[in-house]
Order: sequence, then structure tokens, then C-alpha cells
Amino acid sequence: MNSFSFNAIKTLQSNTFLGLIVGENIITLQRVSSTNDYLKSNLSNSTPYSEGTVIMAEDQYAGKGQAGNIWRSEAGQNLTFSILLNPLFLPPAEQFKLNIAVSLSILDFLKPIVGKDLFIKWPNDIYIGNKKIGGILIENIIRGKNWKHAIVGIGLNINQTYFDPNSARAASLKSLLHKHFDLKQLLTDCCHCISIRYQELHSKSYLKQKEEYKSYLFRLNQRSLFSINGVTVEGMVIDVNDEGKLLVNFNGHMTDFGIKEISFVIDKL
Repeated sequence: MNSFSFNAIKTLQSNTFLGLIVGENIITLQRVSSTNDYLKSNLSNSTPYSEGTVIMAEDQYAGKGQAGNIWRSEAGQNLTFSILLNPLFLPPAEQFKLNIAVSLSILDFLKPIVGKDLFIKWPNDIYIGNKKIGGILIENIIRGKNWKHAIVGIGLNINQTYFDPNSARAASLKSLLHKHFDLKQLLTDCCHCISIRYQELHSKSYLKQKEEYKSYLFRLNQRSLFSINGVTVEGMVIDVNDEGKLLVNFNGHMTDFGIKEISFVIDKL
């Protein structure tokens, strides 16, 4: 583990207010359709999981992506897992703050491995250069006015080397760096980084995290092509607002978009 992670974990462990270590309890499943669905189903059946519990799948054959997409992963080659968090310190209206914290934690995890060229393609795909290395899907359980649970699903391509020809942007650490990785160690390191960023969020560091998130936005301040209702238009990513909407500049006119309202035209980049 790098020194940043080690020192930050020591600080986290001594913090009496939170005291949460993500991954202290890891449940490994040999095969499951979706770790998010598994965790959500067990919670609805009152299974008593502690906060920070990780459900890890060796073979996840129908992982969930944004907007109902399927995350396809080769068995035994990647990190596909879900984390139970109970962010009661945040109101439901501020859900995107957790997206920001988790996205940054994945970059923290990857930086010592890949160095530079790390980006977050809004809202929470992880890119190395122009290649997609992973993604995040957070599903929230709201009870009344309280944000009871967040199920944080994470998929990271690690040792997989073959990808669907229709997924031209997909890549893995192994395909980019030409070396094999220990999945168990990587999971431990990744969970440590998530613990740190979750602690930061709990400590009211949102504005700092939001500025960091903005700095890593894929194609920030670069002219790009977007698809809006099937029409291709040119614009420029400027920022993300507090609701998690993408702010795009179209020839001086600023417009914000929700998750299903706009997408990059990736094959034109």
C-alpha cells in the first residue's frame, strides 16, 4: 500500500466519530447476477449487515451499469463488488455528494498504479486516457426523509484482456500496463481509499471534493460532440452542479443535463 493510504488509514482508525473501515467484512460469492441486487435483496429480508460490508463476486454475469446498461465482466479476472454504506449524515437531496467521494476514491486507488491520465466521465465512469477502465453505480434506499442505505456498486477491469469488439473503449489494467495483478490485494487497497474519502465527506469536505471531481472531468473545457434526443451537437463540459447535473456550454449558452438527457458521442472523440 502507498504511504498516503497507510497514513490516512491510521488517521481514520483513530477517529472516534466515524470508526468505519470499508471492507472489514468481505463476503465473497462464487457466482451472482449482480452484487448490488444481492445486497439489496438481503437488506430487504432484514439480513443484518454492518456498514462497510463488501459483497465481492468472482463471477458477476449481469452487473448493473448506468441507465439500465449491463456491465459485462470475465469471471475471475476483475473487481466486481458492492459496499453497504449508511450515509445518515446527508439528506437524500445531496446524494450526488457520495458519487463524488466514491469516484475520487477510485482515482486515489488507481494513481499509484497508472500515474496520470485518469478521468471521470460524468457521472461516474472511470477512464484512463480515452479508455474505460471501470464504473460506479450507487443505488439509494430512502426511508421517509432519511437516506437509510447506499449500495455502492463498483466494477473495475483488472486482468481481462478480451473485450466485446463493440466496446472499443473498454480496457483493463493488464491490457494497458501488460502485467498481472493480485485481485485480493487490489480490493483491500481500494476499500482503504473509499474509507478515506467517506471520512472526508463525513467531515464536511464536500467543496474540496467537488473541486477535485471537476478537475478530473473527462474532456473538461474541450470541444466535444454530444447526443441529445438523438441529435448530435457540439459543446463543452464546464462543470457539474450540486444536483449532479452536467453543465455544458453551447456557444455561450449554458445548459444543465441529467443522466439520461445527454451522452458523449464517444466514437467521434
